[in-house]
Amino acid sequence: MRRKKGARMDRDNEQIDGACHCGRARFHVRLTNGLHTARRCTCSFCRMRGAIAVSAELDGITITAGADVLSLYQFNTMSARHCFCSNCGIYTHHQRRSNPNQYGVNVACLEGISSFDFDEVPVHDGVNHQVPREKPRG
Repeated sequence: MRRKKGARMDRDNEQIDGACHCGRARFHVRLTNGLHTARRCTCSFCRMRGAIAVSAELDGITITAGADVLSLYQFNTMSARHCFCSNCGIYTHHQRRSNPNQYGVNVACLEGISSFDFDEVPVHDGVNHQVPREKPRG
């Protein structure tokens, strides 16, 4: 669903429903700071999928249907947890590596939102992302 020319999306929208392409996986999300957290990432996986993500706290997503069709993909450090629909293949959300207390949510899965609605999207340097290391004890 494309927005009419000149219409503005509500970037302050904090709660919204979402779904994968086939609609089997459905969810409700409470966003952290609305759509203002929109970003792209340069890591190998994000580069290939091309999605724009927004943030939600770990308790901010409720899977309302299709939890059984969501599959998990992990790679490299195995710290990020990427979820996608095993039926249609669409990435819905992921537990972030850069902030494991948050999810990144695919804006294209959000009701009435398109990645083409964003004029400019900041790019997060996921290639050079450093994982904080624990400080040595003693």
